[in-house]
Amino acid sequence: MSKKITLTINSSRFDIDLEDSFARYIEKDLEDKFNINGNNDIKTLLQAYVKKSYELFEAEQMLNNTLKKI
Repeated sequence: MSKKITLTINSSRFDIDLEDSFARYIEKDLEDKFNINGNNDIKTLLQAYVKKSYELFEAEQMLNNTLKKI
């Protein structure tokens, strides 16, 4: 099954179809970073992207450090 999530960026509405379990995860994450029921500016989108990129960077660093210890 899939679920549709809608997000408005810079007055443009984007509908995203996602698998149910991932949709629940992403919906909660988006609610923390965006106004789900209203418009979001591009600056908000960019800030969310940079934050997620940094989280990915940190996770990759931890994984690499763990692999070096093995």
